Amino acid sequence: MGPSIWTYLDKQWVRIEPLVWQQIELIALCMVLSALIGISVGVLVWDRPKLAGAAQSTASVILTIPSLALLVLFIPPFGLGWLPTVIALILYAQLPIIRNTITGLRGVDAGMLESATGIGMTRTRRLFRVQLPLAWPVILAGLRVSTMMTFGISAIASYINGPGLGNLVFTGLSRLGSANSENQVLVGGFGIAILALVFDGLFLVLRRVTVSGGLRV
Repeated sequence: MGPSIWTYLDKQWVRIEPLVWQQIELIALCMVLSALIGISVGVLVWDRPKLAGAAQSTASVILTIPSLALLVLFIPPFGLGWLPTVIALILYAQLPIIRNTITGLRGVDAGMLESATGIGMTRTRRLFRVQLPLAWPVILAGLRVSTMMTFGISAIASYINGPGLGNLVFTGLSRLGSANSENQVLVGGFGIAILALVFDGLFLVLRRVTVSGGLRV
């Protein structure tokens, strides 16, 4: 029987800590880029039914591709490591963000838009001053879902030498039966889950800070 998980953490923390920070940096980077891309796409197509349908269908198709298969396909053009991992995670994160952006913008009351137009607001000003603030709770929910999905898929990226705690999971699985193999799997898996809960909590804080009480449901 191998050492306890606490003993393993104590002795191997100097090697585990960089993986923790890599995991945090990976998800933060991917979600910032995913939000910029997904919200922009949603803003461009929300009032164009055919384009909105095409954008959501494309994102849906990408989400059906097995993550390991997509990561392997990215090896020839992008190599191993951070780049293919980031690109893959951004692609997988798009559907909830695009869908919620479209849904949120379409859900803004038409009377409010007419009032904004009536007082002289341009289309762009109306979008940024009225529509996006009112749609933000729905958009934020999409970002939250995408973040949780991204955490789950990120573990598989270690197969192509991607960063993060997934490396512990894959290393442990490849060495099952040897000393510390189970501890590696547990630390990697539970570490990802704990960080996902931390990020989820940050979204709750962000929602409280950025969404007015009248818009919270």
